[in-house]
Amino acid sequence: MKRFHSRAWLLPLALVSGCAFDAGDGFAVLEPSVEAAYTPLSGRNAGDGYQALASDFQLRMDTGAVRLGSIDLLASSGGGGTTTFDPSSPPPGYSLCHNGHCHGEDGALVDYEDIEAEMGGGGSTTTTVANLPVDAELDLLSPAVRELTCEPGCGLGKTTLSGGRWSITGLRMTGSVRDGRVPARFAGALPFRFTAAVAGAEATPVAVLKGDLDVPSDRENAPRVTLGLKLELTPALFDAVDWSAATPGTDGVVDLDAPANAAVRAAILEKVAGLNPTAEVNRGSR
Repeated sequence: MKRFHSRAWLLPLALVSGCAFDAGDGFAVLEPSVEAAYTPLSGRNAGDGYQALASDFQLRMDTGAVRLGSIDLLASSGGGGTTTFDPSSPPPGYSLCHNGHCHGEDGALVDYEDIEAEMGGGGSTTTTVANLPVDAELDLLSPAVRELTCEPGCGLGKTTLSGGRWSITGLRMTGSVRDGRVPARFAGALPFRFTAAVAGAEATPVAVLKGDLDVPSDRENAPRVTLGLKLELTPALFDAVDWSAATPGTDGVVDLDAPANAAVRAAILEKVAGLNPTAEVNRGSR
């Protein structure tokens, strides 16, 4: 799990979109929405819709969609812990600590801060104070804003929002890759397809993205909050992939679900785990 860009998360806590604010109902009103997009990067245009990768391969995305389960809003409380978390020596139940997270026994990616809090070193207890159900597939190439609701309701008492946790339950993409080097590592354009999805409500998500927040819910800030959440994928998602090691199937397409392409698939999923959702926040009194 990875953190969001802190500069983007200046949001307070919440109530369902469309609900009228009453000073006795809570300290903030949230009007949430979400959007997902695949965005080409400036300076990477390689012509014909292709984007240059750090590996000198060039990639064109033809279709893409991400399925979101839900987004949790988290709050922290308490203090006084003294244990320090050492990524080189994780506590029981965790392994492979790198890039700000460790792998849990259940396959989940858990932030260093969460593990430290678990050990007592974080000095706080983290709880889910509101959930934003999405449970929908969002088109990455034709982005559209989807309005969200809150469960069980986002009218909150005095607290501080300390984090946001996104559950990615599916990802599918098709496109093609070619080599920008001379001599090329393979000839022509290589079509690919990628599908990752969970099976059942209790299955481990494809990825869990988490960001740190520091947002008070109190009487000192304007109560109404318009919160535009966004998940952006870019060609950098594929920078670490060695496409020359990919094996095409009998149809000439590189199926990244095939066992022969497990290393390429793993490299993409590792990048997915490092995605950084952002938020555009506006506040007002009504």
